[in-house]
Amino acid sequence: MRKTGKNIEKARKQVEQRPYVLADAVPLLQKVKFAKFDETVEVTMRLGVDPKHADQMVRGTVVLPHGLGKSKKVLVITSGDKLREAQQAGADFVGGEDMVEKITKENWTDFDALIATPDMMKSVGRLGKVLGPKGLMPNPKTGTVTFDVGRAVQEVKAGKVELRRANTSRAAI
Repeated sequence: MRKTGKNIEKARKQVEQRPYVLADAVPLLQKVKFAKFDETVEVTMRLGVDPKHADQMVRGTVVLPHGLGKSKKVLVITSGDKLREAQQAGADFVGGEDMVEKITKENWTDFDALIATPDMMKSVGRLGKVLGPKGLMPNPKTGTVTFDVGRAVQEVKAGKVELRRANTSRAAI
């Protein structure tokens, strides 16, 4: 049997094996941490929803107050005046049909988020096989299909994350 480290043993002695309220859990986490880097915390919630029912889906987006700690590369696919608006908002890559062709021919996916305007979704829709499995396909429910590209780019850059109910009994962020 493998032996655990002394710091881990010390932390385990301070934590009781019971569910904690968030107000009690955060101070306890700060008290028992021992690593010299920012540690990861996993939050498990019992939602009490049945994923078989469409009206009980848990899904949405939230802009974190202090961001994610890293900058996201944003691609905006649009046309006309919105190209300039996207560049001014801080988008890393901006284009129209040329970007759709680049993704189609080269399988280029060197970006973390894709924002598109509704008029360009006809072209972007063809990219479903490339972008869908990677989770990069724009979606109106998550705010990545919009005419207000400036605001959408700023939100993604500020630390907008998508949260959804995972296939297990836990929610994933």
